[in-house]
Amino acid sequence: MASKPGERKLQILQVLAEMLENPQAEKVTTAGLAARLDVSEAALYRHFASKAQMYEGLIEFIEGTLFSLINKLSTDETRGVEQARAILALLLGFAEKNPGMTRVLTGEALVNENERLQVRMNQLFDRLEASLRQALRIAGTQNDLAEGVDANAAANLCLSFIHGRWQQFVKSGFKQKPSAQWEAQWPLLMRAVTP
Repeated sequence: MASKPGERKLQILQVLAEMLENPQAEKVTTAGLAARLDVSEAALYRHFASKAQMYEGLIEFIEGTLFSLINKLSTDETRGVEQARAILALLLGFAEKNPGMTRVLTGEALVNENERLQVRMNQLFDRLEASLRQALRIAGTQNDLAEGVDANAAANLCLSFIHGRWQQFVKSGFKQKPSAQWEAQWPLLMRAVTP
């Protein structure tokens, strides 16, 4: 048994994320999770009231990690276009390093789970889009966006690109890396919005 408070809870989330890394995408069950941890299902429920709460724990980890890094990027980089580039690169890199979490991000792991989980993911996407929108608005004030380009539309385009790369990664069984061709794709994306 884990010795520190919260350690077992973290271990459960880590094993859940590892189970989601299986490219065969079998449905994760609490019985399977308990077996991997060599504990009873009842032991899982001492830390989480439901499987949905376990997924919420993963979503909280994703949110906390991404937004702390995005906030740091936004503070460190003053150019809006560079903020947007760094945010997109961060999202691609996070997915590549965390394939199980990418299944949560795409919603694939949440199919047939409590619908509030998808609502929570939608909120996360809204926040990501808002971060991109803010970076692109800054770019607009710095005259780095083409005249007439709407920061809202540009942010949505960028997030749609990210979501597509994540989907390809998951659907390829984690073979098609999200960051593949990123250096060539970034200029293509920006051609649509920069002067």
